[in-house]
Formats: sequence, structure tokens, C-alpha cells
Amino acid sequence: MTTAQQQWRQRFSDLVAGNHSPTGDPVDAGARLVVSDPGGTEVFRAALARHHRYENDGDDEVIWVRPLLGGQETGEGYVFNLGLARRRSLSVARADLVDNGVEMELTTGQRARIEPADGPELEQLTRWDEFTNRLTPEEDAALGQLDADSWHGRYA
Repeated sequence: MTTAQQQWRQRFSDLVAGNHSPTGDPVDAGARLVVSDPGGTEVFRAALARHHRYENDGDDEVIWVRPLLGGQETGEGYVFNLGLARRRSLSVARADLVDNGVEMELTTGQRARIEPADGPELEQLTRWDEFTNRLTPEEDAALGQLDADSWHGRYA
């Protein structure tokens, strides 16, 4: 692994974990994913759950993430449908540190940027953190593995 790859991977990991919090408390920070098409138009934006996984796929690197989609307020608090908030892959052809984030050229021709979450995405991440506090240790560990495309437990 090159030094440049180590640097962007470390920054990526720090963003997802919230290790860039101005208060020192990682729950006050997190990451969002912003994807743009080859023409530069934003096509997707979402907060990211606090876990990720790297995998090599030949010449390309694949990063598994969990964008935080959906969810609704219920009698037990804000609840996510884990069948909708499922893992997604980013097949990375090239990645670089930019400003306070990581910018990636994806093998699809799209560009993805991982940056500090704020506004609605940080609010969504706060709701996710509160939701995952209700999961069993086994459920939380299963989510963190990012190795399945569907969820068959509670909150499906």
C-alpha cells in the first residue's frame, strides 16, 4: 500500500468514525457521501453509518459503506428500515485527499466525495446513533461487517 493510499484511507476512516469532532466527542461529527455524475451534477447525498470495509477487486479498490436512507419517527423513537439502509459499494479507480475530505474517481466515471457531515446529514447520523444504541451487540456487529445485501432481523 502506498503512502498516499494510507493517507486517504486514514482520513476516510477518521471521517466515518467522527474523529474530526471539534468537541472531541465523535458523536458530534461524522461523514457524508456526495456523488456527482461525470458532468459534475450532484446525483446522490447521504450521511454514512459509522462503519466501512475495504476490499480489493483486482486493480480496483472497493469500499463498502452504509448510506443512511429513510427512517421514520415511531413510538420507540426514530427507526431505520435496515432493508433500505443497506450496504453500498464504491469501486474506486483513484482517490486523493482534498480540503477536509477524500475525493474518489469511481470506475463508473462518477466522482464521490467523503466529507464531514453537517446540517441534515449530521441530524440523520445523530438519529442513526440513537437507533443503533437500541440494537443488540449481535445486531450491531452484523451491521458493521457490511457483508450482506439484505437484513432479515428486527427493523427489516
